[in-house]
Amino acid sequence: MIMNIKDYQSLLADIKAKIRNAQIKAALAVNAEMMMLYWDIGKTIKQLQSEQGWGATVVARLANDIKNELPEVKGFSERNLLFMVQFYKEYDTENIIVKRTVSQLENTNHTKNEFMKQAVSQIPWGHNILLMQKIKEKEIRFWYVQQTLLNGWSRDVLSLMIKSNLHLRQGEAINNFSKTLPDSQSELVKETLKDPYIFDFITITQPFTERELETELIKHVEKFLLELGAGFAFVGRQYKLVVGDQDFYLDLLFYHLKMRCFVVIDLKRGDFKPEYAGKMNFYCSAVDDLIKHPTDKPTIGLILCQTKNKVMAEYALRDMSKPIGVSEFELTRSLPQNLRSSLPTIEEIENELKIKRAQ
Repeated sequence: MIMNIKDYQSLLADIKAKIRNAQIKAALAVNAEMMMLYWDIGKTIKQLQSEQGWGATVVARLANDIKNELPEVKGFSERNLLFMVQFYKEYDTENIIVKRTVSQLENTNHTKNEFMKQAVSQIPWGHNILLMQKIKEKEIRFWYVQQTLLNGWSRDVLSLMIKSNLHLRQGEAINNFSKTLPDSQSELVKETLKDPYIFDFITITQPFTERELETELIKHVEKFLLELGAGFAFVGRQYKLVVGDQDFYLDLLFYHLKMRCFVVIDLKRGDFKPEYAGKMNFYCSAVDDLIKHPTDKPTIGLILCQTKNKVMAEYALRDMSKPIGVSEFELTRSLPQNLRSSLPTIEEIENELKIKRAQ
């Protein structure tokens, strides 16, 4: 019997999908086992320290003996053993490890605290160490654990997101989504956008034009996409639309794979102005009519400007028919207030230099 090539391709695709799925499950299971081991070691050390009054030197001795007696086993240095003790103290419950996938966890009736304890077993050890080092508030840490699981962040990407205070920016764009989108889609779109966007990966001097900013962002498109967030696919810059025999050009056009819609980004130097909303409303209408597929969701507009007046932006979007968000962008991260206040001013530095010269 002659083999049908389509049937064979379907069989191959099915088997490949099953192999990948099994590999992912195996990796998650192995990771969960390692987290259980690390937590259990941390528990044992901590309890014996408390019961026997042992000091920190026991950890150094343990690390050295493990290295000598199990030379082929890696990952049990003094530093790592101390992290295991911290790991136990951070999540000291027997229920820390439950071998379930994210989707399974979300479909159960566990409390948020239980979900957090289970979720940490699904991310790599290096991620857990980073989160314990950088974030003390467990609610915020849990948020980053969830985002790591949903977006597949590497440790480096997670570090960047923490440094940029993503949890304070996500879902903060001014928008009219609740009035222009179904409830189920509105919340997803809102949580996809952020405010402000931080473009500290580009080098551009003041004053600059909007076209120069656009060029710099495209030069660093990988970092730009990372800042936009998971799901954004770049379609084009200065994307041409012909409406009524006239040519119009979109600064940046993206397609979002999860939201299943086009996203138009308009870059604006300086303050937000109300007329920007009308222009974006027009762009979204044109994209919906000219290039949107019938199965796509409504096009989203995102206006990025350097500064905005919140009330003015809300008024400008109030009667727009298309879903539009307004966010700021920053070219450098602003210093935290407590650090900023501790740094000397220009005047103080100049006065100090004058005193030194006089001496």
